[in-house]
Amino acid sequence: MNRAGWQTKTLGEVAEIFADGDWVESKDQSTEGVRLIQTGNVGEGVFKDRGDKARYISEATFKRLRCTEIFEGDCLISRLPDPVGRSCLLPDTGERMITAVDCTIVRFDSKQIIPVFFNYYSQSTDYLDAVDAETSGTTRNRISRSNLGKIAVPVPPLPEQQRIVGILDAAFDGIAVARANAEANLKNARALFESHLQSVFEQRGEGWVTETLGNICEVKDGTHDSPRYVSDGIPFVTQKNVREDGLTFAKTKFISNEDHAKFYKRSNVARGDVLISMIGANRGMACLVDDERVFSIKNVCLVKANKALNQKFLLYFLKSSQAVDFVRSESKGGAQEFIGLTELRKFPIATPELRKQETLVAKFDELSTETQRLASIYQQKLAALDELKKSLLHQAFSGML
Repeated sequence: MNRAGWQTKTLGEVAEIFADGDWVESKDQSTEGVRLIQTGNVGEGVFKDRGDKARYISEATFKRLRCTEIFEGDCLISRLPDPVGRSCLLPDTGERMITAVDCTIVRFDSKQIIPVFFNYYSQSTDYLDAVDAETSGTTRNRISRSNLGKIAVPVPPLPEQQRIVGILDAAFDGIAVARANAEANLKNARALFESHLQSVFEQRGEGWVTETLGNICEVKDGTHDSPRYVSDGIPFVTQKNVREDGLTFAKTKFISNEDHAKFYKRSNVARGDVLISMIGANRGMACLVDDERVFSIKNVCLVKANKALNQKFLLYFLKSSQAVDFVRSESKGGAQEFIGLTELRKFPIATPELRKQETLVAKFDELSTETQRLASIYQQKLAALDELKKSLLHQAFSGML
């Protein structure tokens, strides 16, 4: 380890300016003027412009509140999650800027530290662990500016900082290219499967018959009541439990046996049934009930299994672009969109005879398995790249590069 000439200083000691942003309430904001940079703009080492969500204050408000103007090259550190302590360097946005009170403004002493050096350090596990140790809060973790100022920062000589930054710049550029390639491959693998589903359900073939889902199957929903939750009892499944990769019972709330007995009369959900989310961002998402677990449902449509329709064929159809488009076109509501039971019963579905359904399901299963295998490979590559970044950062600030 070569740390000759390295020092350890606090964050406050290496800054010329170390101050929180301004307290700007909603009533103080306007549609133009001086831009308000918020914690949402602070990524992990990167500035997130989010121009479509930009907030401003007027010049008059800027003067009335005696705001602190921030400039290109200043470092902003978020005192809120996630994670607490993440930082970015301000680019030239072409606008005058201030920042919100939950961001700390750091203007580094150029004789002690290079801003980009600290920006890399703020992405390291060593730094984030040190910040985490100083956070507090019951509902939402945060760090005070005084505690943030006490965080230790390695400070090698400026030429060594430049050398380390150069190595990390080159390495992170390479990692970014590798990550982009892995993400593109992951996206392409999934797109290939979706394209195959689309072609089968669009082209169909001889003997396919189009009918509404309600005419083929029994289609109903769960309770509309909001029961009293208990610490242990019957799982209460909602739209949040219906996921792309199947039914999950993670973070499920529980209801009493008495409430379940009342709700179960309505739905009588069982193994082999298909569940469809009816509300929220994942409305239309479907999964198969694949175990014998007993539970009740709310905000979820239930398609009972029958002998006329292979349930896995239905599940694959519900993942197709035709099904997704139908759900979007038939949804109602404002902030929380939903698709009603009436619309789901009118869901048009084209089906071949049962043996053909089974043949197609076997092919879908085979392609799905291969897609998942490829997705797992690319996700492992992404995870490995993340670990490589962590390792490089640790080496960089331990004097091992």
